[in-house]
Amino acid sequence: MNALTQALDSAAPALMADLEALYKDLHQHPELSMQEVRTAKIVADTMQDLGYEVTREVGVTGVVCVMKNGDGPTVMLRADMDALPMAENTGLPYASSVKARDADGVEVGVAHSCGHDMHVTWMIGAARVLSTNRAAWRGTLMIVFQPGEETAEGANAMVRDWGEGRFPKPDIILGQHVMVGPAGTVNYRPGVTLSAGDSLKIKLFGRGSHGSQPQTSIDPVIMAAATTLRLQTVVSREIAPNEPAVLTIGSLQAGTKENIIPDDATIKLNMRTFSEDTRDYMLKSIRRICCAECDASGAERPPEFTTINSYPLTENDRVATEWVAQAFNRQFGENATLAPGPASASEDFSVFGRTWRVPYVFWFVGGTDPTVFATAQRERAVNRIPSNHSPKFAPQIHPTLETGLQAMLTAAAAWLCPPDVAV
Repeated sequence: MNALTQALDSAAPALMADLEALYKDLHQHPELSMQEVRTAKIVADTMQDLGYEVTREVGVTGVVCVMKNGDGPTVMLRADMDALPMAENTGLPYASSVKARDADGVEVGVAHSCGHDMHVTWMIGAARVLSTNRAAWRGTLMIVFQPGEETAEGANAMVRDWGEGRFPKPDIILGQHVMVGPAGTVNYRPGVTLSAGDSLKIKLFGRGSHGSQPQTSIDPVIMAAATTLRLQTVVSREIAPNEPAVLTIGSLQAGTKENIIPDDATIKLNMRTFSEDTRDYMLKSIRRICCAECDASGAERPPEFTTINSYPLTENDRVATEWVAQAFNRQFGENATLAPGPASASEDFSVFGRTWRVPYVFWFVGGTDPTVFATAQRERAVNRIPSNHSPKFAPQIHPTLETGLQAMLTAAAAWLCPPDVAV
């Protein structure tokens, strides 16, 4: 146990009661990506009260908080704040009933179905322990509350707004995510830990006509159907079986009436890859196939490609991850484990480290009732546990709250608490 988690133990249970109340409040009041005005105000006001130098509206709604505490490394801790455009179906007494308008002006339900409310709560708890126990650490602490992770906008927006010399350059960047797994556990992985994610919109142009006269048309529905089928061969026939990759067509939209051949069709797809080479190859293959199908159909215009969002690989620094792993093993014992492989989810957390060429480590905290998880394992039904982005996703508050707080403090202490610092 390090000095900061010792301080955490002495602060409980009053701290945990405050954090549980905060978590439930954030859960009931979710906000869409780049609209996190209420959350950002709560965060900024709280951090200011704790003695941090607070800068608001960094990258629209982002908040950067700095505390200098003597000579030592600069450690950046990051939490994301946004929620998802979906209705919650957990049945919890503190469930969200919020509705809001998305970027297209459509009214949608809003829910913290990815767990970012837990991330904010963890970070405020860590900030409180660090602020009230400055004798236990040394260096510069920079805590970043990021907007827009769900749309891959937030990290890039903050980086663009960072400015030369506006904030200290970190020596290490640390982050974590609540996931399906036994509450009370953490897992980590050196190297590639999360996939790159790319979402594209592809518009195919045909020539509309009456449904009874297909010979006068260039049918974009047929074009889109053939393209959809052919795109499935990118992974199955062009990528080696031992190289993981995913390509999903999530939307195919064309026409308004059964007897009208429309002018165009739109495909929306998502792909996940675990190496830069595979990512580049698949993006080129998608473009090649779409253009070839349009040519084969006699389309008079090439397809139009639009990037919906793009997430880079999350590739943990191996040396820094080993440093965190050693600290986790001391803190959690057998409840800290090496992840068996990278996850197919994607994150924009790595944008900070990639942009600034700074090492980073990202890890996972289990949020599932351990009994529920153990039963699901025995029955080989872990995939049936509501996961992140499910309308029924609901982390167990305790001990998830305590574990995430311990994990963030433990990782930070690996840099901020040299052996000669007083406890």
